[in-house]
Amino acid sequence: MDQQYIAYEEVLVNGYKTALTLSTDGILRWNDNRNVLRCLSVEKEVVGVSTAGEQIIIKSFVENAGFCFGSFKPSLIRKSFVFEAVSDDSISNLCDKIQGYIDSLGRPKKLFIFVNPFGGSKSASKVFTDDVKPLLQDANVEYTLQETKYQLHAKEVSHKLDLTKYDGIICVSGDGILVEVVNGLLEREDWQEAIKMPIGVIPAGTGNGMIKSLLHSAGQPCTVAYAMLTAIRGHKRSLDVATIWQGETRFFSVLMLAWGLIADIDIESERYRWMGSARMDIYGLQRMLRLRKYNGCISFVPAPGFENIGEPSSSGLESMEPPKPRHHGYRGPNVDLGSLSWRKLNGPFIGIWLQNVSWGSETAMAAPDAKFDDGYLDLILMRDCPKLALISLMSEMSNGHYVRSPHVLYLKVQAVILEPGSRTGDSMKEGIIDSDGEVLARGNGTYKCHLKSLMLYDRLQIVVDQGLATLFTPL
Repeated sequence: MDQQYIAYEEVLVNGYKTALTLSTDGILRWNDNRNVLRCLSVEKEVVGVSTAGEQIIIKSFVENAGFCFGSFKPSLIRKSFVFEAVSDDSISNLCDKIQGYIDSLGRPKKLFIFVNPFGGSKSASKVFTDDVKPLLQDANVEYTLQETKYQLHAKEVSHKLDLTKYDGIICVSGDGILVEVVNGLLEREDWQEAIKMPIGVIPAGTGNGMIKSLLHSAGQPCTVAYAMLTAIRGHKRSLDVATIWQGETRFFSVLMLAWGLIADIDIESERYRWMGSARMDIYGLQRMLRLRKYNGCISFVPAPGFENIGEPSSSGLESMEPPKPRHHGYRGPNVDLGSLSWRKLNGPFIGIWLQNVSWGSETAMAAPDAKFDDGYLDLILMRDCPKLALISLMSEMSNGHYVRSPHVLYLKVQAVILEPGSRTGDSMKEGIIDSDGEVLARGNGTYKCHLKSLMLYDRLQIVVDQGLATLFTPL
């Protein structure tokens, strides 16, 4: 046998005898019954291998370019390739060699899976049954399933989960369950090891900003199939985590923080959920036509290249309080704030947006320059903008071009102090601070202001920790 082959066996394909080979570069090759050479990449396309009697079955995901709205867009087709062994020895040899190559890729063998049956269009349970479960079976991946029953359930489970039993955690949901899992892992006594557990997301929620960002970075569409292939293949990448704290209370953010226009649209449009996905657009237009501005101040430590934005300030450093000590869990990033130069911008503001990844949702490219693990948050500010220009500007969020507007200030920062104030023209009404799709703080006179929130509508401190968490990634 030529040394370039890991396996070389004669098989039958629809009665046609051919050689099925696995080369050292991980490519399966054979000729079909029309004598046409066929190839499969084990690393990129093969999901799993199994036998049935005298047959060996290769389960795969094959990319197909489909025509959609005037252009070709890729999609994944689940496909099985069946080969009949010429001898009993050849079938066991082939299966062992192919499985051995799959095992050498370090793919996850056992996963813990959260399914949020209440999020988004309440489709997560169906997505799991119809799309996720069959692929796990194809890949011979064992799993433990946990449906979330209430808010913060995933956080509670992640906090106590025996992680030694699993190779990763998968969230069949929007971004909310991912955020709960990260917070649960960081509050454990063994958080240093726990936060290394890779996490994957299967889009089944309203926003899906994290998986959209991951798949878009690889030039792939945001679909369940591509997300599942990402989880099965098991590639990993690090993710920045922002610690938001106020006194003894802290929250770990992986997606975004918003105050002003975006937060108001996101949270206040909940009253129009009966409209479906259109609620954001319709209420967003209403909010822009009846535009609010908020008094306040933001201090920040700029990334290199942004040092001239704002005015110098020592007040940020003087008012920055370290997170209070905890009995267990992650305290926060170990940053020497005394060595950093602070800048400051005063309001009024239409809105402020801190983004950790490029997409805030499947339809909003909030921060086109954002990186997963560069150690910075992308800060987007609007202080003034004519209403008609604002409507036009917001329509460009789908491609990120809105940040080019002269009405938008876009920079990268390492640390932030946000001091939110009241609405201009009405000191009795304040705003909402939204982090990762959940209300972090509600001020006076806001939507559902009677409900208790995690933090007060007061000064918040935010510092990013580079590459703290781990995600399954397509690249």
